[in-house]
Amino acid sequence: MTKIIAHRGASKFAPENTMPAFELAYEMKAEGIETDVHLTKDKIPVLIHDEHVKRTTNCSGFIRDYNFSELQHFDAGSWFSSKYAGTSIISLQEFLEWAMDKPLDLNIELKNSKIDYKNMEAIVYEMVDHYQLLNRTTLSTFNPVSVQRLKFLNKKIGVALLHSRKRKDLIVYAKNLGANAIHINYRLLRKSLVQQCKQEDMTIRVYTVNKFVPIMRSFYLECDGIFTDVPNKALRYRSIL
Repeated sequence: MTKIIAHRGASKFAPENTMPAFELAYEMKAEGIETDVHLTKDKIPVLIHDEHVKRTTNCSGFIRDYNFSELQHFDAGSWFSSKYAGTSIISLQEFLEWAMDKPLDLNIELKNSKIDYKNMEAIVYEMVDHYQLLNRTTLSTFNPVSVQRLKFLNKKIGVALLHSRKRKDLIVYAKNLGANAIHINYRLLRKSLVQQCKQEDMTIRVYTVNKFVPIMRSFYLECDGIFTDVPNKALRYRSIL
């Protein structure tokens, strides 16, 4: 059965990558949560999508130029709705502590394509290991060099190559890098690709699908998972199969 993973939490209904979005996704009975990680100036992994804080907070500047204690004072909710005024940027540690006792798969995207943070892979991996969540966590990245680094950490954790462009040898390419999963843009989804993944024991998940037709197509083709901003809607659609 295709798992339904809340993209940045229930991000259609609450500010992305914040505790309200994660808690709402859990209440909606999403089966997994996807989030994004950057490193602060003091090497703390924090959950935010962009390299810059301007879009989703009341401040400006790059994540890497702030200490975590400074970021905690930023308002990461008002941009979405006044209802969420005062919502803060949280650390990966806080998120993992919250997720520990919940039956959720976790997907942590390392945002290291534009800024290749030093030792990011090891820092995030060791934190997931500390909370004993390796068996239900996938680390994903668009950065092929980062996938290679992850390969040498431990084979117990899922490692996914994110990909958005056509490539005939995508599965072989991902495997050679050390990935055991591919996360593809919905436009790349083909029945033949899903079948090849099954033959090669490669997990395939699709991002980001929010409407009926692409969600249902992902289900019918038996993808391993979908990333969606509307997990409640996806669950309702899956129930009619």
